[in-house]
Amino acid sequence: MSNHATGAAGSATTTPGHETPPAHHKPHAHQTPPTHQRPSGRLPLPALLALATAVFVTSLTETLPAGVLPGMSADLGVGEAAAGQTVTVYALGTALTAVPLAARTADWRRKRLLLTSVAGFAAANTVTAVSSSYALTMGARFLAGVAAGLAWALLAGYARRLAPPHLQGRAVAVAMTGIPLALSLGVPAGTFLGDAVGWRAAFTAMTLIAAGLLGWIALAVPDLPGERSGGRAPVARTLKVPGVLPVLAVTFGLVLAHTVLYTYVAAYLGHLGLGGSTGLVLLVFGVASLAGIGITGRHIDRRLRALTLGGTALVAVGAAALAVPAGSTVLVLVAAGLWGLGWGGAPTLLQTAVADAGGDAADTAQTMLVSLWNAAMAAGGLAGGLLLDGLGAGALPWGVLLLLAPVVAVVTGARAHGFPAQRGPA
Repeated sequence: MSNHATGAAGSATTTPGHETPPAHHKPHAHQTPPTHQRPSGRLPLPALLALATAVFVTSLTETLPAGVLPGMSADLGVGEAAAGQTVTVYALGTALTAVPLAARTADWRRKRLLLTSVAGFAAANTVTAVSSSYALTMGARFLAGVAAGLAWALLAGYARRLAPPHLQGRAVAVAMTGIPLALSLGVPAGTFLGDAVGWRAAFTAMTLIAAGLLGWIALAVPDLPGERSGGRAPVARTLKVPGVLPVLAVTFGLVLAHTVLYTYVAAYLGHLGLGGSTGLVLLVFGVASLAGIGITGRHIDRRLRALTLGGTALVAVGAAALAVPAGSTVLVLVAAGLWGLGWGGAPTLLQTAVADAGGDAADTAQTMLVSLWNAAMAAGGLAGGLLLDGLGAGALPWGVLLLLAPVVAVVTGARAHGFPAQRGPA
C-alpha cells in the first residue's frame, strides 16, 4: 500500500493488510506466539521498527516515481503519463497477486516470508536503477509490486502478534509509521537526490536500504509460525459479512482519488509554474501525513467514524484549494498540508475498519483490502494519465473532488456496520 499505502491503512497501505482479527476478537490458537516471544506489558520496539522500515521500503518503492517523474520519463524516452504507469504496473503486481500469494504462503514461517519480500524489493529496485529500457523497467516494477503483495499480506498481522494483547493496536500504529515517513522523508529525499545526481541514484539508495533491512530483520525480528491449513475464510463468504463491502468500497474510492493527483503531482506543479517546488510540496504533504497518523493512533479506538469522515473532508479541501488557479506557493503548501493531514491516517483507519467488520473472516478481509487498495492505485495511475493527456494537468484536482463524493456517502451510510460511531466487538 503507497502509496501509498497505505498504508494503512489501511490498508496499510500500498498502501496494507492484517493477518489477525483485532484484539477484541478471540484469536486462533496458532495466532498467539509463545509468551517468551513478546514481552509482557511492553512493545518489542526493535522488531516493530524493523517492520516499520519494511513498510517504509514498500511505500517508498511504490511512490518514488511521483517525485522523479520528469527525469525518469526523459531518460526512458517516454512521456510523463507513460512514466506514471510505473506506479500503475507496480500496483497491478500487488492487486493481481496478493490474494493467491497469501493463500499459497499462508503456512510459511513469517520471518522467511518477510525476508523473501524484502529481497524482492532489493532485486526489483536494482533492475529499475540500471535499466535503460521502458519495457524492462515496467517488468521490474511489476515484480516489485508482487513483493509488496507478499509484504502487505503479513506486516500488520506480524506486528499484532509480536505485541501483548492490550498493545496490539499501538504495535500496528508503530509499524504503519513507515507509510508517512516514506511520504514525509523518503519521497522528498528521493526527489532532491534525483534532482542532484539523477533519478537512478534514488532507486539505488532503495536497494541499499533493503539490503540493510535484511540483516536487521534476521537479527531483531522473532520468527512466528504461519497459519494452519484451512484457516482463512472464503472470499465470497467474507463479502457477505456486514460492513466488509462498505469498507472495501471506501478504500477503492479514497485510494483512487488520492492516486490520481499524487502520481502526477510533479506535472501538476509544473502546470502551475512551480515545478521547482515539487520536493518542498511533497515534504509538507509527508510531514502533515505523519501528524495525521499520530492523531489517528491517539483517537482511533473511540472515533474511527469521525476520523474517516474528517480525513476525507481534509483531502477534499486540499484538492479544492489546489484547483484554484492562483499559482501561489503558499496556497499550494497549505493545500498539500491539508491533503497530507487527511490522508495520513487512512491506511490505519481502513485496516482497522475492515478487521473490525470482518470478525472471524478478518484475515481474508485484510488480504482483499490489500488487493483492492492496489487495484485502486493502478486505476488511479491510469485515470490520472488519461486526464493529463486528455484535459491537461488542471483537471487532476477536479477529478479528486468528483471521486470523493461517493466515499463520503458510503461512510455516512455505514453507521451500523463498517464505520460505526463506537468501535466494539463485531
